[in-house]
Amino acid sequence: MYDGITHWIPDAQGGAIARRIGRRTVAYARVSSQRRHSPHWIMLEAIQQYVEREEARESFKQEALASWAAYKETGRHLTGQEVRTWLNSWGTDGERAVPERHK
Repeated sequence: MYDGITHWIPDAQGGAIARRIGRRTVAYARVSSQRRHSPHWIMLEAIQQYVEREEARESFKQEALASWAAYKETGRHLTGQEVRTWLNSWGTDGERAVPERHK
């Protein structure tokens, strides 16, 4: 089966995949024309952004797990109110130092 733009695709699922890819290919072509980049460049950029988001998500998760492990080991923490008070002081004349963690 031909998707109408660029690729022959096996019709294993009644053409549903071909129709979906065909619509996406048209969208890639439209965006690439607007941005003056090739569809390939647009797809590589999308993949790069996806990988960066996933890496950031994993980094955040690992940091949270490390924080949880430190809390379980020491019991030291800040309350939500202590953090909000500290953050609300940012950029003001009365900006506060980082509060000390406690048990």
